[in-house]
Amino acid sequence: MINAAEILDARILIVDDQESNVALLEQLLGNAGYTRVSSTMDPTEVCALHRRNAYDLILLDLQMPLMDGFQVMAGLRTNDADGYLPVIVLTAQPGHKLRALEAGAKDFISKPFDLVEVKTRIHNMLEVRLLYRKLEDYSKTLELAVRERTAELRESEARYRSLTELASDWYWEQDESGAFTKVSGPVLDMLGIQVDALSGAEGGKRGAAMSGWNEAEREALLAMIAARQPFLDFMVNRASADGTQHKFRVSGEPMFSQSCRFIGYRGIGVEITAKH
Repeated sequence: MINAAEILDARILIVDDQESNVALLEQLLGNAGYTRVSSTMDPTEVCALHRRNAYDLILLDLQMPLMDGFQVMAGLRTNDADGYLPVIVLTAQPGHKLRALEAGAKDFISKPFDLVEVKTRIHNMLEVRLLYRKLEDYSKTLELAVRERTAELRESEARYRSLTELASDWYWEQDESGAFTKVSGPVLDMLGIQVDALSGAEGGKRGAAMSGWNEAEREALLAMIAARQPFLDFMVNRASADGTQHKFRVSGEPMFSQSCRFIGYRGIGVEITAKH
């Protein structure tokens, strides 16, 4: 919400070539409690002044020499960084009201001035303008927070991968089609397991590589991976050619993008065979 103090502290520019109109509006706004009111009788200065001061509201006369209010609004649209034209036009011509709104003005005040109408329209316009700015600032803050959080998640993910590789005998990643994109750890060489065998490829190489594994456990493991199911400390056994039994603990989980799209699978394995 916008409080009264914020509205009274808003930056206001009066633009009118008639000194009497400028004086009347300055007195009206000053009596109402507005503290940051400035004015100019030269319409050619408006764009530069707005670039420098970023006014919350511009009270703009439409009929002026050198540049009329429509030309001033056209210039403001080219340099207003936030895309919002904070203009209330001042006009004695009823036919100019619709044209001014189509040109980007947010409201109008009729001449001669009705002082109650002037104060009400200015107050309402400033409330909307300041709410718009707060929303814009919030959006920027939220965008920054999302970027920072994304960077934190990426850093956390990198630490996770590093730690899991160090804490396990092997680590693997698969893409969304099941193809292996990362395999690390000496267990592959030690067991003679080939990457394509891990992915379930058919053929003689698979049979040789998987020799000695408990077939039921292996099939259950591959089924969980294929179903994209997470699992923790799944036990797998393998018998060496000399009859030695080896036990492995395997964990895995699906991976998802920030938009929750499945992008692959990853897992770790560690041998827990008792050492003699």
